[in-house]
Amino acid sequence: MTQRVRDVSAASRRPVRHPGAGLLVAAGLFLAVAPANAQVGARSTADAGVPEARPEDVASIDAILAAVYDAISGPAGEARDWDRFRSLFLPEARLVPTGRAPDGTVRYRVWTPEEYIETAGGQLESGGFFEREAHRVEERFDNIAHAFSTYESFRTPEEIEAGTPFMRGINSFQLLHDGRRWWILQIYWQAETPAAPIADRYLGDG
Repeated sequence: MTQRVRDVSAASRRPVRHPGAGLLVAAGLFLAVAPANAQVGARSTADAGVPEARPEDVASIDAILAAVYDAISGPAGEARDWDRFRSLFLPEARLVPTGRAPDGTVRYRVWTPEEYIETAGGQLESGGFFEREAHRVEERFDNIAHAFSTYESFRTPEEIEAGTPFMRGINSFQLLHDGRRWWILQIYWQAETPAAPIADRYLGDG
């Protein structure tokens, strides 16, 4: 199992040379070669090699986000259906938690779906964990979509009934539609803290 933890605070101290020039040059090169090489190295989801998804789990953005939350949720001692979880992701997918360390530095980890299962799965199953979507801000263009999905986390059904999550945050989903179904390319998330409260627009209040 590979986990990468990086301190990104040093990035702000790097000298800036010709802001934007590198991006413009790169964009120009890409546009110049794309017509001839558009298919070189491109992948097809037909070669994904993941467990077969339930059709109802991947039929819409609503469905695939609900399937993620459902797959990781359950009471203490209940095994999760990790093959269902695997079936929602592209093989290259990444799960990226981020936040501030006690010393104030911004940190992140990058997991594959399998590394997430190996690292977090046992804790979810032994301690009890339920997560649900509270609100969503969604954008879509043709076959790509992005969703800011505000989540609420609970340890027990009683906490759900009382509406008292022990944690909230935002899951940033990157999604791909291949003409047949939706796939998750990335989930990138951060928990809410007193120093970083969730804005009203991500709670449906503004």
